[in-house]
Amino acid sequence: MPRPVLITGDWRPARAASTFHAIDPSTGSALPDEYPVSHWDDAEAALTAAAKAAAELRDVPVERIGKFLTAYAAAIEARSTEIVDMAHRETGLAKTPRLATGELPRTTNQLRQAAAAALDGSWSLPTIDSKLNIRSRHAAIGPVIVIGPNNFPLAFNSVAGGDFAAAIAAGNPVIAKAHPSHPGTTRLLAEEALRAVHEAALPAATVQLIYRTSREDGARLVADVRVGATGFTGSRSAGLALKHAADAAGKPVYLEMSSLNPVVVLSGALQTRADKIADEFADSCLASAGQLCTKPGLLIVIAGPHTESFLAKLRQRFAERPAATLLSPVVAQSLDASLKTLTSSKAEILAGGSAVPGPACRFNNTLLRVSGVDFLANPHALQTEAFGNASMVVIASDTDQARAILEELDGQLTGAIYSDAQGGDDDAYNLLAPIVRRRVGRLLNDKMPTGVAVSPAMNHGGPYPATGHSGFTSVGIPASLRRFSQLECYDNIRQHRLPRILQDRNPNPQAARLIDGHWSQADVPPRA
Repeated sequence: MPRPVLITGDWRPARAASTFHAIDPSTGSALPDEYPVSHWDDAEAALTAAAKAAAELRDVPVERIGKFLTAYAAAIEARSTEIVDMAHRETGLAKTPRLATGELPRTTNQLRQAAAAALDGSWSLPTIDSKLNIRSRHAAIGPVIVIGPNNFPLAFNSVAGGDFAAAIAAGNPVIAKAHPSHPGTTRLLAEEALRAVHEAALPAATVQLIYRTSREDGARLVADVRVGATGFTGSRSAGLALKHAADAAGKPVYLEMSSLNPVVVLSGALQTRADKIADEFADSCLASAGQLCTKPGLLIVIAGPHTESFLAKLRQRFAERPAATLLSPVVAQSLDASLKTLTSSKAEILAGGSAVPGPACRFNNTLLRVSGVDFLANPHALQTEAFGNASMVVIASDTDQARAILEELDGQLTGAIYSDAQGGDDDAYNLLAPIVRRRVGRLLNDKMPTGVAVSPAMNHGGPYPATGHSGFTSVGIPASLRRFSQLECYDNIRQHRLPRILQDRNPNPQAARLIDGHWSQADVPPRA
């Protein structure tokens, strides 16, 4: 009997078109629990309930939303051992430090930050023109579909991660679509979410869960008239299919898709600290078996007297380190296919390049190289993302060719430049950095990109096709909340009919409001 879905506050049998099992990637074997691939009837029921919940949530005090998010964070911590164990079985990710001391605390931290943002209200950018009596704010957009990725079973989980926290904090109900790689983890989290919904007295359909749908029903779901917006993290092919459906219906969809995250190492940096950079690059590429959206999949170096010795250091580090377990057989197959595309386009394998024999989903750490000339001859194919423990080095003949290579790059989440600490690379940096800057959401100096801090200043986004819209971030509260909002304007509305945050009296003395062109935490001054 397949596990039930969560609709309107009830765990009910799914209207299943078929069923599936998660795979333990460390053994290659199916796990015992069976999960449903829902028929459209489940999506229809969830949408109807979510639309009703969205209307009810508009009148719910923000204190209850804050209570839900904080209670949910505490519940996850209380059940952390079971949740981490399940996530480990379903993804092969290490219990410690990755899940227990890294991802789970990040998850609960995001939920608490979202609660604080909801209670404060400044995230909504309340704006008041007291002379014309026109006021505006960002407010809930309606039911949000959250589709999480395979590589972060907790911090980006569809029923607990950053998109979920942002959507709820903005006042929206969420319909979560679990990733088939970790349905059990998502189920455990949803159980605690439902308890927190009851504790905070929120509408029963504030949090709903469907495990899987057909591709056609997924596209139909994000385009439904009742949906406010969708948050998606995953592959480019799946993301673009959802974007096509949502765009055709005029529905906002926020996509995080593929990214190579180029790292440029200039000659002075290579000359003075090649060993350190090689260590940092290998650490960044191979962390979590390279299954991070900010993994540096492309390294650009300029040919010179230290280049080949640097490549030898990299090759040694990739070859020496044990191959970690990939998330699923699908990831291993995709990695193999990507490497075939790269090598057929004149990339040469320096290390790895093949699966590790045995039932586990493991692939040898893989390092490739290609000349700048060959990259420029076929830049599209040589930007194929190899999701997993693989990366490619491009050898530019000089700074001008490095510039030409950078100009061919698609939009990325991140880009990093390593340069001489004494300023010897400044001319090259000043030539290349503006090109990188236009192609990335986050620019780094002398630092690998894999760490994504949960900071108000963080941008975890970037130009298309890294994301669907370069103006938004999926990490960083309060900015991430505004993806799931609509801008509301109130013209000559009576005080008692205004949202509290737009009334003359500031309901929260800590909330910042733009009053007559000046940010202030004070009340609106009396009008003459």
